[in-house]
Amino acid sequence: HCGPWTRQTLTLRSPHCSEDEKDPAYWNERAKRTLEWALNLAPMTRRAKNIILFLGDGECSAFLLAQGGPGEDSRLAMETFPYVALAKTYNVDRQVPDSAGTGTAYLCGVKSNAKTLGVSAAAVYSKCNTTFGHEVHSVLHRAKQAGKSVGIVTTTRVQHASPGASYAHVVNREWYSDANLPKEAVRLGCRDIAYQLVHNTDIDVILGGGRMYMTPRKTPDPEYPTDPKQAGTRKDGVNLVEEWLSTKEGAQYVWDKKGLDAVDEYSTDHALCFALAGLFEPKDMKYELNRNASTDPSIVEMTEKAIRILRRNPRGFFLFVEDELSFSPTRGRIDHGHHSSKAKQALSEAVMLDRAVARAAQLTDASETLTVVTADHSHVFSFGGSTPRGNSIFGLAPKKAEDKRPYTSILYGNGPGYAIANGSRPDVSSLDKDYRQQAAVPLGTETHAGEDVAIMAKGPMAHLFHGVQEQNYVAHVLAYAGCIEPYQTGPECPSPSWRSGSLGPCQPSTLLLALGTACLLLGV
Repeated sequence: HCGPWTRQTLTLRSPHCSEDEKDPAYWNERAKRTLEWALNLAPMTRRAKNIILFLGDGECSAFLLAQGGPGEDSRLAMETFPYVALAKTYNVDRQVPDSAGTGTAYLCGVKSNAKTLGVSAAAVYSKCNTTFGHEVHSVLHRAKQAGKSVGIVTTTRVQHASPGASYAHVVNREWYSDANLPKEAVRLGCRDIAYQLVHNTDIDVILGGGRMYMTPRKTPDPEYPTDPKQAGTRKDGVNLVEEWLSTKEGAQYVWDKKGLDAVDEYSTDHALCFALAGLFEPKDMKYELNRNASTDPSIVEMTEKAIRILRRNPRGFFLFVEDELSFSPTRGRIDHGHHSSKAKQALSEAVMLDRAVARAAQLTDASETLTVVTADHSHVFSFGGSTPRGNSIFGLAPKKAEDKRPYTSILYGNGPGYAIANGSRPDVSSLDKDYRQQAAVPLGTETHAGEDVAIMAKGPMAHLFHGVQEQNYVAHVLAYAGCIEPYQTGPECPSPSWRSGSLGPCQPSTLLLALGTACLLLGV
């Protein structure tokens, strides 16, 4: 093997490969072992009790570069999954998709228009009145109806496009709070995404960012109390956190790592009585390389806490975990790193997502858990330059370009890294974590790309992921594997009486439901 990588730097310590690789027997033996493994691989045709969907927002094939083992031939946890397919990511109205349209596809099972969440393509972007009658429901929502516990974990705001597709029905992905709603939308009865987070689906675990959209205007943020830019934004005066807590038994809310670590999932004897919301930033959470490990939880820690809570349900769970790999101080960290053309930030997030995948495997039973890792879209991101083995993927190509200047192995097709001055490129500056890779076309932010993305799967029904599929196929496999509507009947699915039975002591009481209805009618 080549010299070992470090997970933090993603850089090879040694540029030299072993003598073994020069011998054909080395490669023949490796291939033989892989072939033997493939010949013994048998699909798991039973249904899945648990379903975990990991999404690397903006995670194109470049995440394969974020290796954490010995070298270029090492394997990420997700790369060990036995079944692989490709998903076609276009939206109904766009060749190159956005995260709202793709989220509706892989979570709700239908393709839609860009920038719309949880609605069919009959709904028109930003036209409130086209929402009604065109709502589509996610696998997460339907899993809850089937008696499973459900959760979302994200490094973005929990109202962002990818997690939002699991519970919201909205024709504009940026309607985060009612302060973002146009007057016409308010008049017609459209609701913001934060409101829908609390009212549409009974979600058991909610972990991510997005505090400011949940509290009334000028409500001081608990972490940044003196910064008015981080304060609450709601115009309706409603504190959605308090509202969420008031309608759930056994619910807890936390806003920092200390609070998350203190949560005891065994604080109640009833498996279905524990609910947790953790909102760790006013908007999106920090990049992993910028994260304060003492105050901000990582995606690995959030994933572990979510699984420990959700797996107490004897009927199983559905968990959606997102890490965004590109730019915008307001998006998933993988996706946000790419949008800002900061490759080290983006790929470091990819490594953390893979760590979360590995930790989830340790916390669940592989024979009853379908685990899927995919991306919503890719980026105009390339890795080239004829670099030798052992070269840091964030380093320079071995030869200079025709302009006699060096260039990095990683480059972008467009974005803020464009820097032509007086007809030439600048010399490559310090390659720190915030270095912005150069781009061919000048744009304020780098764009998504339109190629197919990988789907990797293991566990019950994972073999159904095969070939090249439309992205909405993902939601259908998840639902089929978990006996979730519309695939709730069939071999090994529970009986209708089991599915429709009481969910236990955490169901809201009749009095509580009546009081809630009265409050809505009175506008309280």
